[in-house]
Amino acid sequence: MRQPHLDLSRRERQIVDILYTQGRATAAEVQLALPDPLRILEEKGHIRHEQDGPRYVYLPTVAPERAQKTALRHVLQTFFNGSAEQALSALLDESDTRLSDHELDRLAKVIDRARRSGA
Repeated sequence: MRQPHLDLSRRERQIVDILYTQGRATAAEVQLALPDPLRILEEKGHIRHEQDGPRYVYLPTVAPERAQKTALRHVLQTFFNGSAEQALSALLDESDTRLSDHELDRLAKVIDRARRSGA
């Protein structure tokens, strides 16, 4: 028998907790016991729904640009101690990341603009 790996994601922990609570469960029973991620996201204000006949259609409430900035800020804090320089260095050092001359020129302009504005 394989040893269980203790590094579980939040969703995986929820599933294991359900199985511990119920002792055993079918996949359908686990699915019914899991918190609805759409409802949770709606309660947190990340999405909303509209009625479309008999069904709900979900839409994001946050602009993609804002969501990108929030996600990037989270990655910077989590993996790079808030350092944009460390993140950019890791990205540029990655052998799979080959930036074109055009992309490098655009990055240089963004860096120059940040330098001039004191950011």
